[in-house]
Formats: sequence, C-alpha cells, structure tokens
Amino acid sequence: MNLESYPPLFSELSKSSNQEEYLSSDHHQKVDTVDSIIIKPVVQDSDPIPVIDLQSLSLDELGEACEDWGLFRLVNHGVPPSLLNQLQDHAKTLYSLSFQSKQALFTTPTSYFWGTPALTPSGAPLSRGLQKINWVEGFNIPISQLSQLQPQHPVLASFRLLLEDYGKHLARLAKTIFEAMAMKLKLDEEQSKSNLSESTGNIRVYRYPSCSIPDTAWGIDVHTDSSVLSILYECEVGGLEVLRDDEWFQVKPICNALIVNLGDMMQAISNDNYKSVKHRVKLNKHKERISICYFVFPDEDSVIRSSKYKPFTYNDFRAQVQEDVKTHGFKLGLESFKLTEAL
Repeated sequence: MNLESYPPLFSELSKSSNQEEYLSSDHHQKVDTVDSIIIKPVVQDSDPIPVIDLQSLSLDELGEACEDWGLFRLVNHGVPPSLLNQLQDHAKTLYSLSFQSKQALFTTPTSYFWGTPALTPSGAPLSRGLQKINWVEGFNIPISQLSQLQPQHPVLASFRLLLEDYGKHLARLAKTIFEAMAMKLKLDEEQSKSNLSESTGNIRVYRYPSCSIPDTAWGIDVHTDSSVLSILYECEVGGLEVLRDDEWFQVKPICNALIVNLGDMMQAISNDNYKSVKHRVKLNKHKERISICYFVFPDEDSVIRSSKYKPFTYNDFRAQVQEDVKTHGFKLGLESFKLTEAL
C-alpha cells in the first residue's frame, strides 16, 4: 500500500492505531437502515442480478429488470475487453501517484476529489463535514471537454485517448438502452429525445482504500444517482451492494460485463414505473478497489413532465441537490419535486 498516494486523512488513519477508534465513533457507525426501515442482512450466497444481453435485447426482460431492480448486468455490449483492461491499468498507475501530483494533474476541465462523491457543477467536492467522510477518492472527467485537457504526464495523455474511445462506446450503449426503455414505456418520441443528452456524458474513476475494519465505514454510503443512466465497470474486488425489497444484495464483479443502474432522472421520466436504485459501496479489508463509472443526464433545460412530479429541469434538480447537501448533509432527491395529492 502506497500511503503517500492517499489523501492525508486516509494515509494517517491507515497507519494509525487510532483508526478503529475513529471509524467506530458515533459519526461513523454503520446502521443498516434506509429511511428508518430496518434492513435485513446482506444476501451473499446468490447472484440474482438480472442479465441483459445487448445482442438479443428483450424489451420485456429489460422492463422487468428496470421495474424490479433498477439495475442489471449488461453482456455482449461491444466494448473491447482490451480497452477495459487498459483503462483499469492506467487508473491504477495514476492513483499510485502522490496526493499532491494528482491534485496538480487533474485540474480544469477535470477535477480530483476525495472524502465525498458530492460535487459542485464545476467538479469541486461539496463538503459534508468530517463526520460525513466517505473512504473514496476520484477523478471527475467531462467527456465533451476532454479535448481541452492538456496532459502533463505521459500516462494521463494515453489515458485521455482511452477515455475518448470509451466515451464513444458508452454513449452508444446509453442511447441504445434508453431508446429501448422509452419504447417499452411508450414515451413520446420527440419529448424523450432531450431526456438523454450525449453531451452531458461524464466519467468518474473511483478508488476506495482498503480498510482494516471495513464494517465500520463506507466507501460511499447509501444513495441514488442523479443521472438517467449510470454504467459501471469493475471486475476485481467487488463491494457494490444494492437494495431491493428491504434486502441488500452484493453485486459480484464479472470481468467484461458492465453494470447499468437507473438514476433519479429515469425514475421521473418513467413516471415511477422504473426505480432509481439505492446502492452503496463496502470497503475491502485487504484490497483497494478501482471502478470506472459513466453518468449521462438530460439536456440541462429539458423539462421533465410526470403525473408524480412538478415539471422540472435537470438544472432545477441539480440546484436542489446542492442545497440539500449543504443544508442536510445528504440528497433529498426526487422527494423535493413530488406532487402532493389534494385532500
């Protein structure tokens, strides 16, 4: 473990005898609840995650996965395994650099963050206070602005080329999946065109340090994504857990398969027929975890209309989330836009 590559707080805690005391404090204890509902223990022995084959795409199977889980494993997606492997290798190399080097390398239009996945529109960490620290660091990379990136490191230069290639593949996948979902939901074709915008595509590369007492801290705690779709690649360590029917399920990593999960925007677009899945990332006692996630959103000014929510744009939603995190320390999400039934 290269402690110099970690943010200072992680580095100090990793080598400190006080790590257990710090992580086990009241602010960091894991309480297995969501919205005050007591959750059953994590299901570990089975792998019930739905599998969608893109080469023989079934609208019925896709719709069932979106309704029941809000998440599925995507196979035969056409992304070359060599590209996935190279992305992982380059990410590991970049994360092995010193903390100061990463801060210096990942500047506008990209950004480097740690301790929280909540970012401002410019990519800066949105602080939630020391009591809300997540054990994660990340690179935030807007795909449409990759051409503006002037790499100062040879690995970053080749990583940019890989990301440009990967971004094209992921835009293709997101469009194909969204169009299939829109067809299954019988959405208005013209209106749905602005509900997923390739120009909003964003990649985050995450690293989660190993933790000697992983049951007392989170890589990322319980949340939903704000996106239309999120597409994840990670094939080595695992740690992703998803909530379904008050049970947590482990999502086992499978090399060359992608994990697609639906975000808040897709739930609203679908009029709550599809779910924005609650998920979290558990730390590993022995290994650090690196994952690569693609997020895509609606056009910022595209109005989302639904019988369940007030009309809103993604700009409106993002501004509300920023206010939520500053005020409450967490995202209220779609709850802020729900229509209340007349008495």
